[in-house]
Amino acid sequence: MSGPSRRRRLAVVLFNLGGPDSPDAVRPFLFNLFNDRAIIGLPQPFRWLLASLISRRRAPVAREIYATLGGASPLLPNTEAQARALEDALNTGDDDLEARVFIAMRYWHPRALEAAERVRDFEPDDIVLLPLYPQYSLTTSGSSLGDWHMVAGQVGLTAPTRAICCYPALDGFAAGVADRLVAGLADAREAGSGPIRILFSAHGLPKKTVARGDPYPDHVRLSAEAVMTEVARRGYDGIDWTICYQSRVGPLEWIGPATEDEIRRAAADRVALVVVPIAFVSEHSETLVELDKEYRELAREAGVPIYIRVATVDAEAPFIDALARLARQAQGRAVSVASDDGRRRCAGEAVQCPMRSL
Repeated sequence: MSGPSRRRRLAVVLFNLGGPDSPDAVRPFLFNLFNDRAIIGLPQPFRWLLASLISRRRAPVAREIYATLGGASPLLPNTEAQARALEDALNTGDDDLEARVFIAMRYWHPRALEAAERVRDFEPDDIVLLPLYPQYSLTTSGSSLGDWHMVAGQVGLTAPTRAICCYPALDGFAAGVADRLVAGLADAREAGSGPIRILFSAHGLPKKTVARGDPYPDHVRLSAEAVMTEVARRGYDGIDWTICYQSRVGPLEWIGPATEDEIRRAAADRVALVVVPIAFVSEHSETLVELDKEYRELAREAGVPIYIRVATVDAEAPFIDALARLARQAQGRAVSVASDDGRRRCAGEAVQCPMRSL
């Protein structure tokens, strides 16, 4: 008499940037970031030398930033909360599936090699790679996926693997952001501040990266449009909104408009601001410090009547449930990488699109 059959095992790997977990980790974290070829395209050893120089110079300022957050980045615990919620969602209502969610950070622990070893020990039947970046960029999702495929071979992972490259207009993502945005709009109206403008703030990219065919700005636009469609359904129609970009560093020319310039424009126009971190799905230094402190102070000094920052979706049910659906759907796809609905989300000139050859 045979025993009970083994449930099918699904490993879902969540990718994120990572962040230092102590003051001593700040400089090596920055080195790992700038030593990534997707960030700085110089050949070795020049990239190593430049990464060493930049990380040494920027570490003191970065330590001060993380000191305001208790000395470490909150990104890992926030991602762990998302992983637990996603694992619960995947294991609910399917007795034939055993799902486990793993975390692979790009520039600090747990890194891809650590995650791949844990996935291997789980002995999955299927693997789904899921970046926590709704919008694709070679510098974020592309870098993480490339890193994973390199280490997966090193540890001997052979299970069928499917990657979700992007989900800029995913229903649960747009709905989750819209829920929080509507609450922010209600607060702005209650404050009686007059006209309101929504700023969708995303992490910036150098112009030369976009000129090489990176689809990121188009994806950011798709996300903002999807959120505004959801906002209109909730009775907030015709509100002024724009997209802007934060976190510029170095001497390169970056895509715009810059978030700080849009804050100054709002002050000149005497409009209230409701700021939405559209490219971030969990709180970290760029939301908790840059948006909440630095840009808020700029808005106050410039004379913006009201400055309201909308929280990220984190582990909210609409977002997590949508990610669970993505992971289930990805298992049955014939292609190794696809967007949320299997269609190419990138414009024709976006030669960095991971689906360009499909």
